[in-house]
Amino acid sequence: MGTAVKTNSVYGGVYGALRTLMHLTAAVQFTYGIYYDYSYVEFPTTEPEMRIHHPFGGKFKYLTFLDAIIQALYYIVSLVNDFVGTNELAPKRPPAIRQFKDWLMATLAFPVALNVGVTFWTLYAIDRELVFPKVLDPVFPSWLNHVLHTNIVVFIVLELFTSYRAYPKRSKGLTGLTIFMGAYLVWIHIVKHYSGVWVYPVLEVLQLPQRIVFFVAVIGFTLALYLVGEFLNNTVWAKEVKLAKRKSN
Repeated sequence: MGTAVKTNSVYGGVYGALRTLMHLTAAVQFTYGIYYDYSYVEFPTTEPEMRIHHPFGGKFKYLTFLDAIIQALYYIVSLVNDFVGTNELAPKRPPAIRQFKDWLMATLAFPVALNVGVTFWTLYAIDRELVFPKVLDPVFPSWLNHVLHTNIVVFIVLELFTSYRAYPKRSKGLTGLTIFMGAYLVWIHIVKHYSGVWVYPVLEVLQLPQRIVFFVAVIGFTLALYLVGEFLNNTVWAKEVKLAKRKSN
């Protein structure tokens, strides 16, 4: 009995340390990626392909940049939770930092990361000029491209399998995500109004009916990703979900 407890303790200690290391690695790389992108990446303004990159709104008009902020915030919160919160699978009274961590992962971090990663690489495969023109290659390093468009998916999937989280009520989670995506669509229309150009090249080639379909599809796809995250969480952590429901009853 004593040996089994000791083994579980060692396993939990090593597992917890690796999880904390992953949170630290993610927090550092996304924070540095934001800093580098904001401070050093300047889009060329003399190239015809870059005429749409109006300075209004700066980097904050790109969902990729906003998502990087969400990811950095999530892993910083996760890191703080590792030290002053709790990673207990189903705590009776989770501290505020743990509640915020779980909500942020479910409502924004997972679906927005998948949205950005899948949408970017799908459009890139179809025609990279629609999302990442070749003229950007000299000023936008490949490593930064992968941090902002690839690693966001890699780390959030790793997080899904290494940390259990209590999902909020579906109505609340979907409402929060809808508000965020709706606010972003309003924001890019504000940018279009004041700059005269769309944030993304793909919007320039779409007519109004096509843009409406595109926007509806993007929001629908993002909400579907929320449901995918919830399903995966309930599948991977099935025992923990049942335990949490039993404790809440």
